[in-house]
Amino acid sequence: MSQPTSAPNTATSAPPLDAQVARLLGESKMIIVCGPGGVGKTTSAAALGVAAARHFDKRVLVLTVDPAKRLATALGLAALGNVEVPVQVASARGSLTMAMIDTKSSWDDMIRRHAPDDAIRDRVLANELYKTLTSRFVHSHDYVVTERLFDARESGKFDLVIVDTPPSRSALSVLDAPRRMQQFFGSRLLKLLTAPTQSRLLSLASRPFFIVADRILGAAFLSDIAEFFTLFRTMEAPIVARASRVGSLLSDSATSYVVVTSAEPVALNEAGYLVSELRQRRHRLEAVLA
Repeated sequence: MSQPTSAPNTATSAPPLDAQVARLLGESKMIIVCGPGGVGKTTSAAALGVAAARHFDKRVLVLTVDPAKRLATALGLAALGNVEVPVQVASARGSLTMAMIDTKSSWDDMIRRHAPDDAIRDRVLANELYKTLTSRFVHSHDYVVTERLFDARESGKFDLVIVDTPPSRSALSVLDAPRRMQQFFGSRLLKLLTAPTQSRLLSLASRPFFIVADRILGAAFLSDIAEFFTLFRTMEAPIVARASRVGSLLSDSATSYVVVTSAEPVALNEAGYLVSELRQRRHRLEAVLA
């Protein structure tokens, strides 16, 4: 890494930072905090955000993608939502903002951004399968999380974005989401789902899963699937291009990764697995905090 662009605050009201932490906060543009559940990962992300705002002349955003939504509690706030909220930090040289990613709102924003016209946008937003996927499906947040990180970094509003992720393996699912999105648009499944209507419905209806699903969920089930994926495919070019840029951001030299763990054997084993996976993906691991 290059030398920090801004010097730490040495005022007596702010305790001095550990040299490694000061280097991390001073040189990074994005810090992704990962770790097993229950080890203080959210508290660590919040503490890094407070330290960055206090010691550096930086505009800092701490963003949580943890479905447990503990960041507000860690900061003593009543609640956090999809809207960015300024947070007061004593003796701060910079500023601190907090937000939580709301999956449904973030998906809606993505559709509005990429839809080729208003008619397709409105049809996607009204589609029943889309509503179900974006509000109930456990992995529906993975890709929009990375979109939100990209927006925060590219907006020019923040000098440092700190991301509090879900526990280890869920965090890896988020990091892999841009690649999976690109692969999805080239998949046989999408080609089947967006084939000409009659052949598509006949092909789907002949498969055991769809026979059962159609009986349970009603006659409109296959139609909703067909409509959603046909409309979604109209956004292929901008979404694939964006996913490529998001993937590059996650591997950027100014994006740092921090693993938080504890001395418990299970947590240490999980942290070791996470460190190995981050290195395999060639992400920049800067610190392990215990």
